[in-house]
Amino acid sequence: MSKVSTALVIGGGIAGPVMGLALAKAGIRGTVHEAHPVTADGAAAMLSLAPNGLDALRVIGADTAVTAVGHAVPGVVMADGGGNRLAEFGGFPGLPATLAMARADLFRALADRAVAGGVPIEYGKRLVSVQESPEGVTAVFADGTTAGADILIGADGIRSTVRTLIDPAAPGPEYGGVLSFGGYATGVDVPAEPGVMYFAFGRAFIGYWRLPNGRICWFASLPHATPMTSAEVRKVPAADWLVRLRELYTGHVPGQALLEHTEPGDLMAVGAMERMPSLPHWHRGRMVLVGDSAHAPSSSSGQGASLAIESAVELARCLRDLPDPAAAFSAYERLRRDRVEMIGGDAAAKNKAKAGQAGARPALPDPEQMFGPVHRHHIAWDEPATADLVRG
Repeated sequence: MSKVSTALVIGGGIAGPVMGLALAKAGIRGTVHEAHPVTADGAAAMLSLAPNGLDALRVIGADTAVTAVGHAVPGVVMADGGGNRLAEFGGFPGLPATLAMARADLFRALADRAVAGGVPIEYGKRLVSVQESPEGVTAVFADGTTAGADILIGADGIRSTVRTLIDPAAPGPEYGGVLSFGGYATGVDVPAEPGVMYFAFGRAFIGYWRLPNGRICWFASLPHATPMTSAEVRKVPAADWLVRLRELYTGHVPGQALLEHTEPGDLMAVGAMERMPSLPHWHRGRMVLVGDSAHAPSSSSGQGASLAIESAVELARCLRDLPDPAAAFSAYERLRRDRVEMIGGDAAAKNKAKAGQAGARPALPDPEQMFGPVHRHHIAWDEPATADLVRG
């Protein structure tokens, strides 16, 4: 096998455009193939991008574009269901603030930045099969077209087609026991200082922050015995979901107030909270996984987008520095697996607490334990990947 010069990237959400830009910086020509006919819309969800994700975006020159669509929330307050503050954290000196934004805005910002950086994105390209040879790989799409390159990178999300092509026996997403909702509360009197993200635990969990327009954006979890897709959740009238959520959060400060001041039209029904369990195989032959297709940690981590971005940049660095795809893929997995599985495992514990499982409520560590090793992670792009392998 020879050194990589071309790549097919399957998936145009978060990891895909980042992968295209990182490949370009590494001197590799990559084309992104997205199944949807337009830039993915993000299913009306909100997300946060942590300092480590912003640091990785800075490597490929995409941080400014993303900062423009988010707003800074450098502070964190942990509270209980009675409104009592348990812990506070104002961010680490020298690190950028966490950004909160609509997932759809992040998708568009990354896609636009990738195209501006010379990365082609082809829409309406749903992958159905892959043909490998000693010289390269050919992707076959549902519209009958094909595309070839040296390697194929699966950035196609938690229900990845590429994952099943690499390993037909690979596990699928695990349900976390709760349905995720978000919404916008108007005219509610709860403590919500600008630039602060609040996490309120109790019989149920709710997180929230104040938007620049004064409204409060919140996210919450509803324990549910069986998973439902986003489409299935949206078929249920929003008013019905609000009735159930308000019942769950009765007596919860500030959850009750936030839900009482949320109209049905301001409810965001996201769907089942899921995570990827540990995969036996991240790569095979000329195919490799990146982002949620390999290591989706569930939204409880606050790290899904950031880890996907990190992995895309790290994979490009390994492809730049190692002599062939097999060596590059192995190095990439060695550099990434322990970190993403540690964060994913922590998120799984939080999921249990949100699902109301007895004894599952996580302890509240100090800010350094909770955020330090995760937020300070830095990809040393200007150093060879082999140097990290030796240190690791």
